[in-house]
Amino acid sequence: MSTAQPPTPPFAPEPEAEPTTPDQPLDLAGIGIGPFNLSLAALAHGVPTLRTAFYEQRPAFHWHPGLLIDGATVQVPFLADLVTLADPASPWSFLSYLKARERLFPFYVAERFHIERTEYDAYCRWVSEQLPGLHFGHRIDAVRWDHDHELFELDFSTLGPDGEAVSPGRTHARHLVLGVGTEPHVPETLRPLADAPNVPVLHSADYLEHRERLLNTGHVTVVGSGQSGAEVFLDLLRHRPLGAEGLHWLARTPSFAPMEYSKLGLEQFSPDYTRYFHALPEAVRDQLLPGQWQLYKGIAQETITAIHHELYRRAQQGGDWPGAVLTPGVTVRTAGRIAAARLELHLEHAHQGTRTRHTTEAVVLATGYRERRVDTLLAALDPYIRRDSSERPRVDAQHRLVLDPLIKGSVHVQNAERHTHGVGTPDLGLAAWRSAVILNSLSAEPVFPLPSRTAFTTFGLQPSRPGDAAPQRPAAPSAPVARGSGRMHLPDQRTGRTPTRT
Repeated sequence: MSTAQPPTPPFAPEPEAEPTTPDQPLDLAGIGIGPFNLSLAALAHGVPTLRTAFYEQRPAFHWHPGLLIDGATVQVPFLADLVTLADPASPWSFLSYLKARERLFPFYVAERFHIERTEYDAYCRWVSEQLPGLHFGHRIDAVRWDHDHELFELDFSTLGPDGEAVSPGRTHARHLVLGVGTEPHVPETLRPLADAPNVPVLHSADYLEHRERLLNTGHVTVVGSGQSGAEVFLDLLRHRPLGAEGLHWLARTPSFAPMEYSKLGLEQFSPDYTRYFHALPEAVRDQLLPGQWQLYKGIAQETITAIHHELYRRAQQGGDWPGAVLTPGVTVRTAGRIAAARLELHLEHAHQGTRTRHTTEAVVLATGYRERRVDTLLAALDPYIRRDSSERPRVDAQHRLVLDPLIKGSVHVQNAERHTHGVGTPDLGLAAWRSAVILNSLSAEPVFPLPSRTAFTTFGLQPSRPGDAAPQRPAAPSAPVARGSGRMHLPDQRTGRTPTRT
């Protein structure tokens, strides 16, 4: 059982990180503080002999602020918080947060298995504002390996209120973990418009910031068939005038398809499947991933139902088909401006082989996210990083980059290993488990007991089990260590019932 308790009363993180010396290095330095590294920091707080620090250039924690749409829920149960699935007794659990906010009984009565995104964001901020060793407003500028001291050397800048560098610093660590997350993806055909000033082409990641402007725009086009596209389309549809919706929803997929939400299908988000996937040959993994898109790129059934209900309601009340067009199977070939307030998209339908021009006044790109490149940050380590046939970093079973043996320390990655660990990589439900795997790999003895089996499905004729994959190289701190987490959707607002994964 964890004995560590949150500080009382709450305190703010240190305003400036203290530099370290090679004589007193950190055991683990984290770069980036999103949900995954926050999970790792929270679990590491229960390991008293492990010295850690995490650095984030943003001034505070915020989780996808542009998509905190009213009513949107996280698509994993609240048990997929930062710590529970590895340490249910942790003081940093979601239930601990509710208790601290005196909302435990209201939550119990509400019977909500899936919480709203705004509440998940508030919970993570509660952890980030109390957990020691988190340094916001600190940008890591360079990472090097010090061969003489066998340590990683990190240069950082403390940032001012406007994001300008105020003062430099340097820290040293035996091991690293990269949790720099993903970044919005804008297709090349639309990048010139998205990058141009004062052109209403934006990524869904910035939706709420521009929502009022979009609601007052005559015609809006949403591009993208995933959950974010569905949420944005539904939110705009619900708040635009009856009979004058002025909406177009375009998707490259052949249909607006539901997310795979069957119980056995969801076992592909289990540690068992992660181990199975990692053990497959590289070519097989690359062939599997595109076919699994409905596991993470589909739309929640509740959102699809809510969209159809809103369209039907408008058709019934208005006496005619609503002014909203939903077209799957379409690719945006090129795009440009044709007037001060008009945009033109050149479309192609894959199955018909037809092309047309589509005019609109604003475009919301729900085109997903891509793993943020760390080549610049790790430029000094690039000669030591082992890569696969596609020039991607190789990642071992403990989520470590495979490095040249000359590098004695480990570089762990979080949410940058889908090509080696599968569709569960960005899933919040595996956050605590992955954090525990990383912390166990830093210790001579496991500090977090993990289950040997996590799914009813047996993946493969020779199931992969914990320990089957031998570590690429040892990664233990100087002394043994003693122990002391998306997906989201909008509910059907007619009934107020909690969305489930069934």
